[in-house]
Amino acid sequence: MTVRVHGDSASGNCLKVKWILDHLGVPYEWLEYDVRDGRTRSEDFLRLNPAGQVPVVELADGRPLAQSGAVLTYFGDGTHLTPKGSYDRAKMFEWMFWEQYSHEPYIAVRRYHMFYLGKPPEELDPKLFERGSAALARMEAGLEGRAWLAGDSLSLADIALVAYTRMAGQGGFDLGGYPNVRAWIARVEDGLGIGRFEG
Repeated sequence: MTVRVHGDSASGNCLKVKWILDHLGVPYEWLEYDVRDGRTRSEDFLRLNPAGQVPVVELADGRPLAQSGAVLTYFGDGTHLTPKGSYDRAKMFEWMFWEQYSHEPYIAVRRYHMFYLGKPPEELDPKLFERGSAALARMEAGLEGRAWLAGDSLSLADIALVAYTRMAGQGGFDLGGYPNVRAWIARVEDGLGIGRFEG
């Protein structure tokens, strides 16, 4: 059995999985979902992931693995995408944990409401913009004088954070005020070979 990825190609969390597999040359089968159509709540899907979320990867031995950060860690373990030094490796995880708690819930959620649901900014909780902007400012500061978020080369942290950061404009965030972030996005896109985001 080959690796099978259950994902929505409009989702940054799912794209993280696609990018690491492509980058590492891992063969896989992509099964496309639209999270809005209810298929992730079917009995078959819930057997794979009781949380009813994509991405879910079925490994070659049939075991399922969910949550993008866990999938990145599984495939990135022992590769050039995981820093060798214990401190740099811990910093990588620090950024990855922060992304799911302090970045994605604001930038990705605001993007979803504006870009997919067509809601105007005035209908949204203003905290989404405030906290999303704070997350971008945190990244801007963290990238001062640095090419990558952790260590001296592309790591899982960069893959985890670039997904929704590069799409932030679709959520009403102007990346023009974050030059370090914009330069970093271009480096990560080049490093992964995914091309520039035209959103």
